[in-house]
Formats: sequence, C-alpha cells, structure tokens
Amino acid sequence: MITNVSLVTVYVSDIDEAKAFYTDKLGFVLKEDINLGDFRWCTVYQADHPELRLALMLPGPPLDDEAADIIRRSLAKGSMHGFGIATDDCHKTFQELVAKGVEYIQEPSDRPYGVEAVLRDNSGNWLVLVEQKPYSPEDFA
Repeated sequence: MITNVSLVTVYVSDIDEAKAFYTDKLGFVLKEDINLGDFRWCTVYQADHPELRLALMLPGPPLDDEAADIIRRSLAKGSMHGFGIATDDCHKTFQELVAKGVEYIQEPSDRPYGVEAVLRDNSGNWLVLVEQKPYSPEDFA
C-alpha cells in the first residue's frame, strides 16, 4: 500500500547554487549531497516535513538529449513549473522571501482557495506560495 509521496525531482541549472537557494533563502534542510561518479544525488526537505524530499537534479540521463534540452531551455526562460509551498501568512512570507532576494512573478493575490503568490527559484522554476482557506466548487462560479 502507498503511504505518501516521499521524493519529488526539481530540475535545476546548477546543484550548488540551487542547494544554497533552497537552504539559505527558503529555509530547507540539506538531507544528502553525494557524488556518485558522473551522478550527483542532492536532496533537501522542509524542516517540518522530512518525509518529503526534493531531489535537486541537472537535466540529463536517464532523459534523452532532446528531453534534457527542453528542460534546460524552460529553466533558462524561467517558465518551468516547480511546486507549491504552503504558508499560514502569504503576505508576510512573500515579503520575507523577497527581502532575501527571491524573485517574484506575482505578488500575493486573493483567490477563491486562499491567497497566492508566485515566486521563482534561481534556476527558473515557479514556486507557488499559498495560504489556503476552505473553499467549494461554487466559489469558482
């Protein structure tokens, strides 16, 4: 039986820079950083949720050259979707992250499901910051 999601791959343009971004700016914790010959295994996690790690990976094998190139171009354009980050105060967290130099795409905005802002990591991944509130399908009418 599946119990939970435990690992999500986040493609990055430079593992050292991404590791610094996620630990220094977002406050994630480094779990592993291991060189395995041609491959580097680097994971981080949010301090309160060690069960879910982000694997910071360079686009490459096992992807074929074409797929890896598509990801590299998307990262370079800043248009790669990363993941969502929950917060209890979107406005406050947004201001704290911007003060740390995190680039933003969209300032906090009210949505039917809560308050949402969109940030970008230093590789070009979108990070959706959400202060969720209760909602129903009727809230989107």
